[in-house]
Amino acid sequence: MDKTLQVDVDAILAAKAGKKARYIPRFMVSYLKKIIHQDEVNAFLLENKDKRDLEFIDAFMKFFNNSFEVHGLENLPADGRFTFVSNHPLGAQDGLGLAYILGPVYEGRIKFLVNDLLMNIPHISSFWVPINKTGKQARNFPQQVNAAFSSDNHIVMFPAGLCSRKRKGVVRDLEWKKTFITKSVQTKRDIIPIHFEGENSKFFYRLANINRMLGIKFNIAMLYLSDEMFKNRNKKFKVTIGKPIPWQTFDSSKTPMEWAQHVKELVYTL
Repeated sequence: MDKTLQVDVDAILAAKAGKKARYIPRFMVSYLKKIIHQDEVNAFLLENKDKRDLEFIDAFMKFFNNSFEVHGLENLPADGRFTFVSNHPLGAQDGLGLAYILGPVYEGRIKFLVNDLLMNIPHISSFWVPINKTGKQARNFPQQVNAAFSSDNHIVMFPAGLCSRKRKGVVRDLEWKKTFITKSVQTKRDIIPIHFEGENSKFFYRLANINRMLGIKFNIAMLYLSDEMFKNRNKKFKVTIGKPIPWQTFDSSKTPMEWAQHVKELVYTL
């Protein structure tokens, strides 16, 4: 790695806002650096600049002192190609946690379908398949998904797309998308459901709900995911792996969208 990855809020604002960046109040810039934890993140990236893939993820878990109580490891088949689907309660520890759990079992042969922003972390980019449904890359979305599912890698997905939200006092995913159903059937992959137990802060959920009620298109809560990552430091998470669901299960008795919600409900019973 020729250049050590570092987070630079000033540079990001300059790139996004151009000359207008100079008019952004310094207290706002300082606040952004604080909630992103710029100094702490950069210290971690510098210390682990030469680590890649599972070694980098292991360093992440040690830095945040996270551990996992995993149930159902016996449900992980040794042979075949599978689609792993999970609820998405956190934003960092759940994604990297599943890589930490599944990676060693399958010798790193796993791919996450994620927003391509995560591709900016070169240390673990081999695990990500960039999925961008907006902007210039939108036209490549179907090809990217098809290539991932046609490969010999295991696919890991958070079908809700966004982190869980809190509605009426309950933390739960929003509607699951049907892609994991249609593509798993098409490529004859059994689906393995996973439930990841965890919550973000009350502040995060209140902000996300205010964002929704005001109809603001930009996901403001996303800015606080780094802060939530640090709030989830020193925690142990329970992860439950369910039994594989044969791809033949997903027949015409339900629509793909209905099957997706069916699997979602199953996940929450684990």
